[in-house]
Amino acid sequence: MQVSFACSDQDGGRGGLRPPGNGGHSKQNATTPNTASQARARFRTVALIARSLGSFTSRYHHNLKESTAKLTGMKYRNLGKSGLRVSCLGLGTWVTFGSQISDEVAEQLMTMAYENGVNLFDTAEVYAGGKAEIILGNIIKKKCWRRSSLVITTKLYWGGKAETERGLNRKHIIEGLRSSLLRMQLEYVDVVFANRPDSNTPMEEIVRAMTHLINQGMSMYWGTSRWSAMEIMEAYSVARQFNLIPPVCEQAEYHFFQRDKVEIQLPELYHKIGKWPLY
Repeated sequence: MQVSFACSDQDGGRGGLRPPGNGGHSKQNATTPNTASQARARFRTVALIARSLGSFTSRYHHNLKESTAKLTGMKYRNLGKSGLRVSCLGLGTWVTFGSQISDEVAEQLMTMAYENGVNLFDTAEVYAGGKAEIILGNIIKKKCWRRSSLVITTKLYWGGKAETERGLNRKHIIEGLRSSLLRMQLEYVDVVFANRPDSNTPMEEIVRAMTHLINQGMSMYWGTSRWSAMEIMEAYSVARQFNLIPPVCEQAEYHFFQRDKVEIQLPELYHKIGKWPLY
């Protein structure tokens, strides 16, 4: 099970959200009888940690547009400078969905998260060869949750074995998201991520392709994942130069053994353009 923590500073301070794409994950085998109960206990533990973030962020973030759900206690914040409201805690599908856990356990986890105020669910075209997206979409359809109440994110880069089925060229960005939407049985995603930088594709082509996805209603926003501060700044500059849509968030690896990028390299970037990490 992966989780996300969301915090943002509208005035450019350090903040972050960590979608499950680069988070911790449960290695409990789905065949053991206590998988669901153990996952439930872990989820509740992480939920308590997420709710306690309020005391942490009040010390370091002074202008968070934060609200708290009365029934669940879940905190919600803006996605960077956008108006999109995301829960501080999110659930992702990396490693687990389609591989380590059964579809039934995946449904239990998503239901538990949704009923406790989580609205952010993350996946990617590469997770379990596309199976994670299929399972995520099947659960959303089965549960009949309002699409407007969910924030669904996916990531593009590794779509297949052919040369034209990977990378961030315009062809794969557009075809890759179309395929993801078909697997999830959705009309659009809320955020589509460039799942790593692509040195083979000009930055202008990437930004124009992402802008096209948004203009076509296939995604509401786009973001970067594991990009350097220089690459993010280049994308932002290209967007401003050609009147295109810049990325709204960055998914960065952030944990005890990997802190420099989020804490040292990116803060000045946040101050300049208002981006915040997903870690």
